[in-house]
Amino acid sequence: MIFLRNLSIQEFLMFFIYLALILVVKSLILFLLRKLVSSSDFKERIYPVIEDVLNWLVLYGSILFFLFYFSREQWLTLAFYETEGVEISILLIVVAVMIVTFASRLVKAFNHYVTPFVYEQFNVDIGMGYTLNRLLYYVVMFLALAISFTTVGLDLTALGFVFSVLGIGIGFGVRNIAANFVSGIIILFERPMEVGEMVEIDKKIGRITKIKLRSTVIETLKEGTLVVPNQYFIEQIVKNRSSAQLYARVVVSVDYGSDTEKIEQLLTESALKAMKLMKGIPEKEPDIRFIDFRNSALDFQVEVQVFDVEMKERLESRIRHAIAHDFIRNHVKLAQALHDRL
Repeated sequence: MIFLRNLSIQEFLMFFIYLALILVVKSLILFLLRKLVSSSDFKERIYPVIEDVLNWLVLYGSILFFLFYFSREQWLTLAFYETEGVEISILLIVVAVMIVTFASRLVKAFNHYVTPFVYEQFNVDIGMGYTLNRLLYYVVMFLALAISFTTVGLDLTALGFVFSVLGIGIGFGVRNIAANFVSGIIILFERPMEVGEMVEIDKKIGRITKIKLRSTVIETLKEGTLVVPNQYFIEQIVKNRSSAQLYARVVVSVDYGSDTEKIEQLLTESALKAMKLMKGIPEKEPDIRFIDFRNSALDFQVEVQVFDVEMKERLESRIRHAIAHDFIRNHVKLAQALHDRL
């Protein structure tokens, strides 16, 4: 690395001082805007845009300033590697990185500020808009990477051949990743479920927040964030709770030989008492059903319509409390497990 001998510590020190001044000016501008403008509308809508623009200007302005500041230095354009007749230098690498990062920021800004207005004009729903945004991002980033690779002298034909050979070799080891990737594409195009919808996964109900190529992110009320492989949605039965009515559901098993009519009456009274203790419950009668015979036990189910998941969980707990109280008072015994009987 001969060019390292020609580096000037003083020049680099001055460059970083100038860079620090640029960052200080940006921070000062943002601070003054927050203090001088008190409008809530400005802080919610205009200020984030100004902050993004300033961040863009500082980032790419700093890169351009770097290239301009050291434009007369030989080490900036000195080739340290040559391939396919292309001389690779620090300048060329910086340009390639700028292409990729600028494309990423540009398409994200376009999807954030422009596409919502376009989708609103053409009545495009949230799920379709999300799908189009993801496809646009992947296409732009693929083109940006292709341009940056060719800029630094990489032969895309040879690179594609290498990837195809490697793909055959490691394909068996990444079957699940490939399956999730294909499943993600199917979900984005067929849209069996969309961002914003409520789904039930392993008796956990949550809202879809992101659909990525490999996995889907679901935010639940209490279990936190679930990252579910896309293959699960293609191969398993997933309940979509967005359009369906939501019910608080409690299943209880009593000893075989119990008075079934009396059990239904007790369950109805328990459900009504629990409903009276909560506000906002729909004014509908609880649905009590004798659902099954099971191992010398009688299974009953209590269903009450609710509006959301939090209400569902709270009401189910109250119904269980009321059932336990009424069963003890009326000497009703719960069914024992089969291994307890043996």
